[in-house]
Amino acid sequence: MRQVNKLASALLLSLSAGLVLAPVANAAEKCPMELRQSKAVGESAAKKVQKSFQSYTDGKLDEAIAILLEANPKGEFDKAYVDRMLGNFYAEKGQMGTAIKYLKSAVDADILGGTDHAGTMKLYADLLLQEKKFKEAISYYYKWMDFSCKKDDSSVYRRIGVAYTELKEWDKVLSVADQGLSHATSPDKGLYQMKLTAYFNKKQYKDAVKVLEIMVPLFQEDKTLWVQLAQFYLLTEDYTKSLATYDLSYRNGYLDTAGNVTRYTQLLAQNGSPYRAAKVFEKHLKEGLIETNEKNLSILAGFYHNAKELKEAAEYYGKAAAVSNDGKLYLKQGRLLALDQKYSEAIPVLQKSVEAGLDNPGEAHFELALAHLSLKQYKSAYKEAKLAANDKKTERSAKSYIAYIEEKARIHKITL
Repeated sequence: MRQVNKLASALLLSLSAGLVLAPVANAAEKCPMELRQSKAVGESAAKKVQKSFQSYTDGKLDEAIAILLEANPKGEFDKAYVDRMLGNFYAEKGQMGTAIKYLKSAVDADILGGTDHAGTMKLYADLLLQEKKFKEAISYYYKWMDFSCKKDDSSVYRRIGVAYTELKEWDKVLSVADQGLSHATSPDKGLYQMKLTAYFNKKQYKDAVKVLEIMVPLFQEDKTLWVQLAQFYLLTEDYTKSLATYDLSYRNGYLDTAGNVTRYTQLLAQNGSPYRAAKVFEKHLKEGLIETNEKNLSILAGFYHNAKELKEAAEYYGKAAAVSNDGKLYLKQGRLLALDQKYSEAIPVLQKSVEAGLDNPGEAHFELALAHLSLKQYKSAYKEAKLAANDKKTERSAKSYIAYIEEKARIHKITL
């Protein structure tokens, strides 16, 4: 964050102010800035200041700096005045370390006229903030408030809040943000965002939700706020509101990342809408927003499976299995094909699952036995059932079917 004064107007005001003494009226009622008198720069320094300023207005910044460096001002006021100008010039040049050095000298002298001293303090605080000197910046922002009596500037509270955020002093962030909001003439998104960040880091998610519930209506065009609100509802386990917010966000086109679409579809599936979840997920998979890989194909297959759309579920389990030759996924595909009474299609898929490798191959052999049995292929069914009986996980079920297959083969006069 680079904060530099509008030098031309600021310095013109300073030069003109330096030529006269500001009258003091009703001193007791005025703040320090108004009580601080301005005075003229010494004749020798004034010539250098005017010459330097002319070079600056002509766009010769380096020349303007060089002139001031040769000024050799006499007295504390003249030195502070020249240091202030140098600080401003170096800030505009982007040499923040040097700018801070000169501005500090001008501020510490505490001798400039009220407006000049206030402006110098504020710029000094801004540069300290930019250079990550957060504690010092905070101190000078408050000094500026006390001196200028401007305690209703929400932008300054925002800057103080930035410093406290960087220092991870979350309670102070909340306090400063509330002060800033109380003075803001219009909704200040930055201050609300600070409160949200603070509550999140304090793990006070319900309070974070309250902030977002204020922000979303105020900044309806900011799609990230809608998504954040849906996510925070998830964190507070308010799944109904989370889904409703995700749904509204999706319909408004705010869910434009794979992660957000995935979370939305998972919520749909968990809340009784697996078919819609499948259709939304499939749409964005085909469009390319969601990457086509084993994991995502498996997720889509699961959505269709939960929706009892067996054909589509089997298709996507098969596509997922083919990516890395996954035996478990081939087994899922085969089971669904068999469940859908597509036994002839299920058999080669189940055989693939065995070939690809399973922790318990008996599961595939048992499914194969059932598929062959449904096709009245008793010899093959018997063979697969015997193999399934060798697996402890399917031993009991397989043995009960072996006797049944033997009886069927006897009836049909088939030699096993």
